[in-house]
Amino acid sequence: MFRPLPTMLPITSVLALSTAVTAFVHPGALHTAQDFERINTHVANADEPWNTTWTLLTASSYAQASYQPTPQEIVYRGANGVDSENYQYLYRDAAAAYQLALRWKISNDTTFADAAVNILSSWAATLTSIGGTSDKFLASGLYGYEMANAAELMSDYSGWNSDNKTATGTMLANVFAPMNNLFLEDHNGQDYYHYWANWDLCNLASLIAIGIFTDNETMYKNAVNYVRTGPSNGALPVFAIANYTESGSSKILTQGQEAGRDQGHSTLDAVLLGVVAQQAYNQGDDLFAEYSNEILNAAEYIGKYNVGQDVPYTAYNSYQGNQTVISNNSRGTVRPGFELLSAHYGQLKGLDSSWTNAYRDWVNVNSTSGVEGGGGNYGTTSGGFDGLGFGTLLYRIS
Repeated sequence: MFRPLPTMLPITSVLALSTAVTAFVHPGALHTAQDFERINTHVANADEPWNTTWTLLTASSYAQASYQPTPQEIVYRGANGVDSENYQYLYRDAAAAYQLALRWKISNDTTFADAAVNILSSWAATLTSIGGTSDKFLASGLYGYEMANAAELMSDYSGWNSDNKTATGTMLANVFAPMNNLFLEDHNGQDYYHYWANWDLCNLASLIAIGIFTDNETMYKNAVNYVRTGPSNGALPVFAIANYTESGSSKILTQGQEAGRDQGHSTLDAVLLGVVAQQAYNQGDDLFAEYSNEILNAAEYIGKYNVGQDVPYTAYNSYQGNQTVISNNSRGTVRPGFELLSAHYGQLKGLDSSWTNAYRDWVNVNSTSGVEGGGGNYGTTSGGFDGLGFGTLLYRIS
């Protein structure tokens, strides 16, 4: 079924760092201090599968204290015939900053903390803009949320020079957030239904994460409200194309906006929805529960189809044409991120997440380690870095 389009207030004026509050939990984007108490206990006890994931993380080339960043003054994504693409430097360094921050949080070894803040501070001192084709808005969203999450993990590190920490917040607010905001308002000069859901979702994830790190309540609240009532494909009311009741279980399966496009992007939608919701949940806003657990229902639909089961499908008239059948392109793709969804819905809330769990297990079994990895474990191209990963270690409860 289709939901009526809600009225949406514009997301303007989300950029000012002056809108500061003291109500934010820090660290409090993808992870909280309480999360690390649980994680550290599992690692200290060498519990499985947490210990295997920790070992995988510590073996990553991006998680070594010797890692050196390659900051760029202008990052280009999308071949525009003039400038050479160089965005690989940003997604690699974002992954490294995050993985090094995790190693510090879990081991308490400050050599990893120093390496993480060196990456963040180097980019803060160098990056001035993001360019390229329309793909530049993918860069602003994906790498914005990733850099902001790395920064948020380091927010309580006393060894981070205060000027460099402030500069990192300024970079996120002045380079990434304006592009996130511009895309959500203007969609690169197109209507709200032009571009796919993942474009909206990554830019929303970035605004939420940057809002948290910079204590910008307006930025954070406007992005969360956009997820709830926004006018475009990444907002929950618009993302859901149709709902179905599964025979035998009576669970709701939600067909998402990119099901007829391909499964690489369909699974990415679920991963980004998890990121958006987890960041908000850690600040007291339960987007996971919105619209009768729509994110779970979408993950169940996506998970079921990608482990080889049939799902119903409603034709969708996308901006690229009418899609009359569900796409089997990239069906069974191996992408990290479903550990977060499985842990929240299945373990924390005790809801039926059987197909989400099945796809989580499919990804883990078909990776080299049997657990969820992160950047560097899923190939060298950008798709392997769209999710920060290591969810078996970070989100699984029991």
